[in-house]
Order: sequence, then C-alpha cells, then structure tokens
Amino acid sequence: MTRRVGGRSNKAWAGRQSSEVFREGLIHLRTWSHIMEDATVLVIGSGGREHALCLALTQSTRVGSIHCSPGNAGTALLGVNHRLENNATSTIISLAKKLNTDLIVVGPEAPLCEGLADACAEQGLACFGPVAALAHLEGSKLHAKQTMRAAGVPTADFQTLDEASDIEAALDAYAGQPWVVKRNVLAGGKGVVVTSDRSEAKDFIESSIALDGMVLLEAFLPGEEASMLVIMDGSSYVSLPASQDHKRAYDGDQGPNTGGMGAYCPAPIVTSEVSEKIHRRILQPMHDHLASQPTPYRGVLFVGLMIDEHDDPYVVEFNVRFGDPECQVTLPLIKTDLYEILHGAANDRLKDVKVDFHHASALTVVLASEGYPASPIKGRTIQGLEAGMGRMNYGSSWINIAGVSMSEKDTYIASGGRVLACTGLATSLGEAHEIAYAILSTLELEGGHYRKDIGFRAISGANGI
Repeated sequence: MTRRVGGRSNKAWAGRQSSEVFREGLIHLRTWSHIMEDATVLVIGSGGREHALCLALTQSTRVGSIHCSPGNAGTALLGVNHRLENNATSTIISLAKKLNTDLIVVGPEAPLCEGLADACAEQGLACFGPVAALAHLEGSKLHAKQTMRAAGVPTADFQTLDEASDIEAALDAYAGQPWVVKRNVLAGGKGVVVTSDRSEAKDFIESSIALDGMVLLEAFLPGEEASMLVIMDGSSYVSLPASQDHKRAYDGDQGPNTGGMGAYCPAPIVTSEVSEKIHRRILQPMHDHLASQPTPYRGVLFVGLMIDEHDDPYVVEFNVRFGDPECQVTLPLIKTDLYEILHGAANDRLKDVKVDFHHASALTVVLASEGYPASPIKGRTIQGLEAGMGRMNYGSSWINIAGVSMSEKDTYIASGGRVLACTGLATSLGEAHEIAYAILSTLELEGGHYRKDIGFRAISGANGI
C-alpha cells in the first residue's frame, strides 16, 4: 500500500504546469546563454548537492551547456548525464577535454582526495576543488586537527589512539561528557560516533584501530551546531550565509545519525557578533594558511561549527565540498552569477568578483526511503514527482533530486536512502517552511519518511512544530 508522505495543502506552491514546460524553459535558457558566453560546465557527482549545483548554474547568463557525471534523474533535465566505464581521474579528464570544458565543478570529496584537481591543473583545465594535499583536510581528521593547531584555530582537544594505547585511560580523560570518536579516513559519513555509552565508544575505538591502525578521541564540545560554506582561492575568500542542518533521522533530534534530513539558512544562532568571531578566529587564519601553500586552496571549505554558551565558535570538522543538504539552502541565496564565482575561484580571481546575497530565507526537507539510514529500500515508485518537477519555480519552490532514477517504464523510482529534498525560499523562514512542506504534501512514496520539524530551533512554535 502506498503511503502518503505529506498532508498539507499546496496553495503556497505555484510555478510551471508540466515537466515538458520545465524542460522547454531550460532549453530556452541554455539557448539564450549560448549567445551570452556559451561556457561549458562539467559537474562531477550524482547526489542532491550536484543537482543543486546544476540548478543554480542554469540561472547563469554565462553558461551555455551543463554536463554531469554520472548525474541523476534531476540533472538529466538540466543538461547531459555521462555514465563513464569507471570513475578514474584519467577517464574524467578525457571527458572534460572531449567536451571542451570551461569549468569542472567537483561535488564529492573522494575525487578530490584522489587528485582530480591536480590532474586538471596538469592539463590546463579550470577546476573548482582543492588539490589532493589540501583535500586531505577532509580525508584525514588528524591532518585537519594539526592544520588547525598550526593556524591557531579553536577546536576540541583530542588524543590519537593506536594498538599500543591505554584505551581505558583515554576514556577516563574525557569522562563526564559524551565521547567523540572519529576514524581518520573517508568513511561516507559513518566515521564518527558520539555516545555516552562507554562500551559503545570502546568498541568503536577498537574496531577503528583494527581497520585503520589509529583513531581520534576528542573532547565533547557542548553548544549549538551551525555550518558555514566558504568559497576561497589564493586571492580572497567569501563566506556564504550560515546554515543549520538536522542530522538525526527523527523529530526532536532523535534516532540514528544520517547524512542530513533537512536544513535551513540563514541560521539565527550565527549573529553578527558570532559571525565576526568566526571570521577573525577561524576563516581569516585558515585562508592565510591555505593561501600560503605551494598550490592555494581553490574551492569551497565546509566549516562545521559549534557555538558555545558564550557565543564562542569552535571547529568541529572541515569538509572540502559543499555540504548536502546545506548546499540546497545556501546557493539560492546568492544573487551574484554562480558561474562567475566558481570560475573566479578556480583561477585565483575571486577578489575581482563582487558577491551579493538575497535578503531571504530557505528551508529544505528530505524525503528518505523506508529503512534509511540503516538499510534503505530502493526501487519504489515516487508518485507525484513528474508533476512536481513540472511545477518547479527556482527562487520560490522546487525539488532537489538525490537518490532518484528512471525505471524501465519511465517512472521515477527511489534509488537511494535520501531520495529528494523539497525546498522553499521566501522572505521569512516560517514561510519557507510552509512552502517546503506544501511541496512534500504532493508526493507519495511507500514507506517514505521525513522529519516534520525542520527549522524548529529557529521557528519553534510556528507552523505546528
């Protein structure tokens, strides 16, 4: 039996009336852009982040064609998907050269850690994404901690543990608060355990040491989390409005950790005072450090923050790519042509780009497959998505596609844990919340689940949350 995933009216959702009209509109947009500049962009990745990037790039007057590898059902409506025989760096470079690509935008972290940006530089291809040595900020938690120490950036105290370490003594050192254990590798979002259960912490430490040879044990940072996406190159940096996501699977921040069940932007916790501290204590020192490297950082630095009771910011983690779903709510707030920003950063000309933002709020809520995050059930039809994609109106209400593919019967089916995200943009966060949930009310996925309280920290008591 099909389960309806929403129940609110969709009176707040207006836009195009069919997917055919949506496709036609994009064709007209690309034709007009061809006259303006005809830039060719290749986006690497297949998730909601990559669809959000492609969707934002369609608004550029300088982009003539968009290609995505491997892409998903959403990016197929915005450009051309390319499914390669393998994801090797050399294969991607060959595709980029064949397409005469003006800009490569790398979505996920793995290709960067494997040296895709390095290979692009060798071939004279503009790439938005850091070289492997700097992508190591995400690939190695220890390297990130050492970099923060070198740059004087505030973060939690930590210990490194290996098979010779006294694990019990290390756990005693951080007793009284939840233990934070981090694997020192890329682990697809499953490399961190935060727990008050000593046995669980010890088991994860031991299994991580067995797998990786070492592990990090950190002091717990109390406070409220926020995220900041910072675009930077050797010349300058630009921080996008701070956002806040919801990692737990269920309402009230209950249940297992996920890749993200929704997000909103801007985040009220980052006041002007907090923002000034973030820039002075974290962003400027990190940019100074990264710009001084043999090859400067060219890409986006995701800064995971904890804001304590004194409004002091600390870094929880760095990622070397746009966050997902943070990307879905920050990109629409950029008023400046996104291609100019990304291309400028890829060529160390970011200081020449004046970046402006819309005075608005965005909120996105994720629809996940039954069983997510442990064992998502795939292959079920998503009712209402065809019509929903046709009614998309970027800048007001739209759907970000993630784990969605086309069946043999040309119907949209869930092909991942996080299936899609419904996004609203408005003058207030409460209105954006209403719009996002109105879109969701038109979709059906058997067993699908979503959080009903996205944004509750900022709009508690409003809209029934």
